[in-house]
Amino acid sequence: MNTKAYGTYADNKPLESMKIERRNVNENDIEIEILFCGICHSDLHTARNEWQSANYPVVPGHEIIGKITKIGSNVSQFKVGDIAGVGCMVDSCRECDNCKNDLEQFCDSGATYTYNSVDKHLNSFTYGGYSERVVVDESFVLHIPENLDLAAAAPLLCAGITTYSPLKHWNVGPGKRVGVVGLGGLGHMAIKIAKAMGAYVVVFTTSLSKVDDAKRLGADEVVLSSDAVEMSKYQRSLHFILDAVSAQHDINTFLSLLKVDGALVLVGAPLDPLPVVSFSLIGDRKTFAGSLIGGIAETQEMLNFCAKHNIVSDIELIKVNQINEAYERMLKGDVKYRFVIDMGSIKE
Repeated sequence: MNTKAYGTYADNKPLESMKIERRNVNENDIEIEILFCGICHSDLHTARNEWQSANYPVVPGHEIIGKITKIGSNVSQFKVGDIAGVGCMVDSCRECDNCKNDLEQFCDSGATYTYNSVDKHLNSFTYGGYSERVVVDESFVLHIPENLDLAAAAPLLCAGITTYSPLKHWNVGPGKRVGVVGLGGLGHMAIKIAKAMGAYVVVFTTSLSKVDDAKRLGADEVVLSSDAVEMSKYQRSLHFILDAVSAQHDINTFLSLLKVDGALVLVGAPLDPLPVVSFSLIGDRKTFAGSLIGGIAETQEMLNFCAKHNIVSDIELIKVNQINEAYERMLKGDVKYRFVIDMGSIKE
């Protein structure tokens, strides 16, 4: 079936209205009318082929919330009318050890991402949530808790799980001092989630104008990372650092802030390599690691956790024809803290 969408035909072209093909609902499938879709920085990276991996036309969007309009005969966990979510993945091999251990994001055969992946059903590429509807296998659809604001909950499907997963994996909780580097779409979610886990949160930012906002979001302390004197006060003081910066920066400066056996986990995606001095790691047996979203079960766990603690993203709601403007503003850091598209506007 054809459906309305917003996407781009080339890396140097703006996003525009287009028609795409969605598969018919199979026995294990769910059809969702998309109500809201968040804008992630990776949408821009892919649309403009900055990772050299785009397959055009590209229809981005992997922070999807909508209403179920049709289900297949084998679907048992959802019904028509339910509010459901779709995150960064829509399939995986389901047979490798990682998939069997609820780590579909690390599927040995490669997860099928919500957009720009090979679509085994249509012999083309997957299209994302900047569209009127989507059809997804039940196993990759998520329940959205009733108490969450739907528009503000959409970014949880990427920004939420991207920060929740490493915080949980590295046992962040009461008694832990946690650093958050960068106050943007990911960083602001990391503050909220780490605080809800019971941690003491120190935010590092290059912008003096973000100090008050970081405290509003729940930070216990805020440090201007360009101030060498202030940074020196935090040497060997943190158990864990979540680095959400996608621009080039000196990672060694932040590694020096870790205690013995501390870990710095990268969730930002700088395009260029980040040089690491060996003594930044070996002196105190530190860990420099990375993390990629989370599996489906963990994503549902995150949604339930956020519902319990009333956590959603700080958003600016836009119409679909404002996407290109939003991309340019996102590049300038001119959003607090996530754009979300009202996909009902695609019908206008």
